[in-house]
Amino acid sequence: MSHDLAIIGGHVIDPASGLDAVTDIAFKDGQVSAIGADAGAGANEVIKADGLYVTPGLIDLHTHIYWGGTSLGVDPDAYMRQSGCTTLVDAGSAGPGNFHGFRAHIVERSEARVLAYINASFAGIFAFSPAVMVGESGDIRLLNPMEVVRVGNEHRDIIVGVKVRVGLVASGGIGVAPLDIAIESADALGLPVMAHLDHPPPSRMEVLSRLRPGDVLTHCYRPFPAAPTTMDGRVRDEVLAAKDMGVIFDIGHGKGSFSWQVAEAMMAAGLPPDCISSDVHTMSLPGPAVDQLVTLSKFLHLGMDLSDIIAASTINPAKAMGRPELGGLAVGGPGDATLLRIDHGAFPLTDANGVTVEARRRLARAGIVRNGAVLR
Repeated sequence: MSHDLAIIGGHVIDPASGLDAVTDIAFKDGQVSAIGADAGAGANEVIKADGLYVTPGLIDLHTHIYWGGTSLGVDPDAYMRQSGCTTLVDAGSAGPGNFHGFRAHIVERSEARVLAYINASFAGIFAFSPAVMVGESGDIRLLNPMEVVRVGNEHRDIIVGVKVRVGLVASGGIGVAPLDIAIESADALGLPVMAHLDHPPPSRMEVLSRLRPGDVLTHCYRPFPAAPTTMDGRVRDEVLAAKDMGVIFDIGHGKGSFSWQVAEAMMAAGLPPDCISSDVHTMSLPGPAVDQLVTLSKFLHLGMDLSDIIAASTINPAKAMGRPELGGLAVGGPGDATLLRIDHGAFPLTDANGVTVEARRRLARAGIVRNGAVLR
């Protein structure tokens, strides 16, 4: 069998299948066509990946890429090349009132695979900038579950859940009502919720007690207030209860939602994240999140096993979206792969509080295969 492309000699890490070895991968017609020693024999194009890691195409579960349509959106294709992620999931930039535009101008034009959580608020995240910050969940009139369900059904092929932001910044003083409406909408669609909590109100308990198994708590390592740990590093009871119930913990680093102190306490308590995501947007791209690879590198510094880090950016988010086929390398599956290297040196990594650590290792992009072809 002839192949369009082969990656040979790389260390393949595919947590979905358990493959963790030096081997070859071949691609044909946009799909994985062979895996194993000499799998790429006779390929039209060959990438020699000696000394590199080869993973399923990385997934960033929390991005904001409604570029030009919202104040916080970044260019999805530029970000794909920077981050090495072949699948980008927009976390609620668009709501029912502008989701058609998001699809037409971003999803259908991007080289990246773009999926999305639809915002529970009609206009999505419409005012998020240093100059103007107006939370989309602060006016209950914008939260219409019938519209979420209507538009959600029209775009079921790309919508993976319902995003809701609550907290003093996102919803003002109206409490937990936006989350209740989002859950009602998601339940009607048969999809999970991704919930954001910034500063209370509502309380952490009010939010966590409502989430269902399979729902996603993003910003799970955020600093005080609404941190998952006490000031002395104890994991809060409601956080443990949510984890035991099957709530998915996602990093969603962003500009204000990752703390070294909280991360160390959560990891020490045996609560690593299920999913690692960047929450990239115009105000987090310059730092401290920067991109998915910088965010992943923070967990390398924290001592998380490389295969677990890769799982948290491949099969785990794929399962969280109900799209497990996107999170692995399998013959006949999507022809996406990311080539990575580990750089050694001194690399400053900063959290949302401005605390900087010096890491000795970082993950760096060495190549991207998208739809069975090298992304150039």
